[in-house]
Amino acid sequence: MIVLVGCENDKSVATDTLPMQIAQAYGYDQLDEVQSISYTWNVRRDSATVMVRDWKWDLVKGEVSYSDADTSATYLISEKSDQNKDIDHKFINDKYWLLFPFQLAWDEGFTTEITEGQSSPINNETTTKLTILYNNEDGYTPGDAYDVYVDDNKMIKEWVFRKGNAAEGRAFTWENEKDFGGIKIALDHGMKNGEKIIWFTNVEVNKK
Repeated sequence: MIVLVGCENDKSVATDTLPMQIAQAYGYDQLDEVQSISYTWNVRRDSATVMVRDWKWDLVKGEVSYSDADTSATYLISEKSDQNKDIDHKFINDKYWLLFPFQLAWDEGFTTEITEGQSSPINNETTTKLTILYNNEDGYTPGDAYDVYVDDNKMIKEWVFRKGNAAEGRAFTWENEKDFGGIKIALDHGMKNGEKIIWFTNVEVNKK
């Protein structure tokens, strides 16, 4: 069964929609208690190279701090400029991997399609498939799509990112979920061959 749900430019997504149910399963209702989230984003580029980026996001101040092997910067999200555009692009990318369930509640400008009883592409688990399609106007990569496979508890098991809503994309697992004071985060993302490609370390969720 396929259900189409319109969420385009709707800031007050109803709590009974699947996107909000997923956000709540990961602790969305606890976010009001969070001051900041710190984490290290790791991605395996090849068998010998791992790229590492360190982040601290103060949700109350709207301030982002970034560092890697060569660069460090701090900026306010409300005061983004051409000087920090590249870093902000990285921040949005890495934050989507870390906190995508909450983006389902925060974001505007997407539509959804729900398909029940779908096999996940990597582990062939029976899941509900939620397709998120962003509009062609907003963000750094407009028009992207995500196929999100969730279990009966509304937890993400796998997802497929499809750049520009292409017909095909890359499937990744959502594994090693940890609870940080009511905020649940999947720390590891692997591919069908079992190789862990993206993972998070040094995760801290600091309360007010």
